[in-house]
Amino acid sequence: MYRILLVDDEILVRDAIRENIDWKAMDCELVGDCDNGKAAAEFVQNHPVDIVLTDILMPYMDGMELSRFLHDNYPDIVIVIFSGFGEFEYAKKAIQYGVSEYMLKPVTAMELRNVIGKMKEKVDQQRKEKEKLERLTQTSENYQKNAIVIRSRALQGFVDNIKTRQESLEELAALGIDLEAACYRVAVFDLDLYSDGSQLTAEKRQESALMSFVLFNISDEIISKEKAGVAYQAGNNKVGALFMGNRTREFEHKIMEICRTIQDKLKELMSLDISIGVGSWARTQQELRASHELAEKAIEYRYLLGGSLLIDMKEQPEEKNLSIKAYVEKLAAALKAGKKEDAGHILEQISSEIKEARVDKSRACVYLQQIIRAADETCEDMVPDNRLFSKREALLQQVTEQNSFDSAVELVRNHIGEIFQTLSDANSSSGQRQARLALDYIQKNYMDPDLSLNSICSYLNISTSYFSTIFKDLTGETFTEVLIRTRMEKAKELLENTTMKNYEIAEKVGFADPHYFGISFKKMTGCTPTEYAREKRK
Repeated sequence: MYRILLVDDEILVRDAIRENIDWKAMDCELVGDCDNGKAAAEFVQNHPVDIVLTDILMPYMDGMELSRFLHDNYPDIVIVIFSGFGEFEYAKKAIQYGVSEYMLKPVTAMELRNVIGKMKEKVDQQRKEKEKLERLTQTSENYQKNAIVIRSRALQGFVDNIKTRQESLEELAALGIDLEAACYRVAVFDLDLYSDGSQLTAEKRQESALMSFVLFNISDEIISKEKAGVAYQAGNNKVGALFMGNRTREFEHKIMEICRTIQDKLKELMSLDISIGVGSWARTQQELRASHELAEKAIEYRYLLGGSLLIDMKEQPEEKNLSIKAYVEKLAAALKAGKKEDAGHILEQISSEIKEARVDKSRACVYLQQIIRAADETCEDMVPDNRLFSKREALLQQVTEQNSFDSAVELVRNHIGEIFQTLSDANSSSGQRQARLALDYIQKNYMDPDLSLNSICSYLNISTSYFSTIFKDLTGETFTEVLIRTRMEKAKELLENTTMKNYEIAEKVGFADPHYFGISFKKMTGCTPTEYAREKRK
């Protein structure tokens, strides 16, 4: 049986969902319904729930705040959001808080049944993984009780300011650790291979825990040897380091050297890469916690900058506002002009600007989404019936699921490449057809002395510059060259097979001036019309 909680401030919506779903047939039970997020948060604290269906806009606590609360405190609960508001920002926040599905109102009973079916599968998978983890945890209970874990928890509590300074110092002193120092700096070490914990299987999470223990041992050995501080096992299989000493340039250099040594040692022994963030200097408990938060933030830059990072947050520029509107407009112009290389350069510029701005993953994805939509709209303006856009929503989802910004950009780059190919195929097909129409038009109207580049472009309803390009691509000649050659071929036929006068033939093939006809004929054939006729009529 799957326990479902419904949260929506509109009673009519709650009644409709409650009455239009055969919960028992789906092996589900609607254990409760709430009219706001606050009531829902209180409900899950007192009742077991597997799936939460929630609206976004509600009083007291909205759907985003509820999702965040559930993500932080009840990670096993599967969340489905439905709302009449389809803004991308909402969807990105939903992804950030682990929301499994985002549905736009109005939601039909069939849509909801399908989504609940998928969520049941997710609950089943989570239950299986939880059982595996419980078995793994059971076998490692002795490890959890050892001195290293107790010590690490005490150090983590000191850094996070959970207890008073004096309480923490006394607790650590009982463990044989002296933390009296003039200044502190917190560093956080994280294994790159296991950075996306939400995507790891139970076995991989266990493997991550073991590798984290190896990282702790290496870090503890090197930091202790240098008498620079202490290492401890932090949450999410990360390793923390509390550096202690005087705030001098020499000690700052020493901290960075120690971090580089830890990176090199782990690479040498385990062939694993780690990213390291070093927080700010701290004297008070509050500053110590801030130092830890900065070190954690440095690790988040891994999405933008890639792995094997070593970032001193004291030297990092603050996150700045960024607008890519001008770049997007240039990209659209490059697409319209068929300048693929220019588009590639522009995308690289945008990528560099986003990295330099040090934005978080959510904002980076918003920027990439802007690029995708602008490129699609440009293509749609030029090729309205193209099917490329049917893949857009799936592409947007794939972009947000990437573990690195570079891999997300690569998806965008490939999509733009597909657009160029689509436009090229369309232009090629359309251009060849128009060029052939022009050849046919010349054959039928060469005798018109007023036939010109402008008149044929007016007939085809295209610009003279575009026509000249496609026509030359197809024929290898200009419009004027083809027109004169056509007229001369027709003149030759008349000179060979008729007794018409030269001025009559000139008029017949579109020359208003017989004298100019004679000059053009001799230039092309090397002889006058009279000489040509005499030679051919022998």
